Amino acid sequence: MSNTKYIPRLRERYQSQIIPALMKQFNYTSVMQVPRLEKICLNHGVNGATSDKKLVDIAVNEMTAIAGQKAVAARSKKAISNFKLRENMPIASRVTLRQERMYEFLDRLISVSLPRVRDFKGVNNKGFDGRGNYTMGVKEQIIFPEMEIDKITKITGMDITFVTNANTDEEAYALLEQLGIPFKKENKQ
Repeated sequence: MSNTKYIPRLRERYQSQIIPALMKQFNYTSVMQVPRLEKICLNHGVNGATSDKKLVDIAVNEMTAIAGQKAVAARSKKAISNFKLRENMPIASRVTLRQERMYEFLDRLISVSLPRVRDFKGVNNKGFDGRGNYTMGVKEQIIFPEMEIDKITKITGMDITFVTNANTDEEAYALLEQLGIPFKKENKQ
């Protein structure tokens, strides 16, 4: 067996092509100034979790299959009587990906999952938060190849948040575009 460590192809591309491109684009003087992707957070809110506890377990299992890492149930922080919600009740599933798993998930998202979206015209570029982080929504979990359509009882969506260490949204946009996220092109007329 060889001693070579596995490196995801997106991480390799980031180090060999994206860092030099961003250094040139933003006139950075050091490699450490170049923004990088720190983590990807997946969040899947479960509608009807207050009445049926099994829905959260199903969501956790689906999220685990999609992410390739064990997901956890997110619990409510406060009680809201109108929604029959009590404090510390499981209402969602979430997972945070870092390092190799993060790059592997991003690679699968860009090359396999997003092309499976019906009438796909690109990802909305208005999901930046002003601090270099980007959040996008996915309407159907069936775009992921890990999901077996026969076993799905309910089609649900999820939020995917890309956390970068970029200082501005412009730098984060350039980084994510270089990584391969297909943003919508603005039609200038």
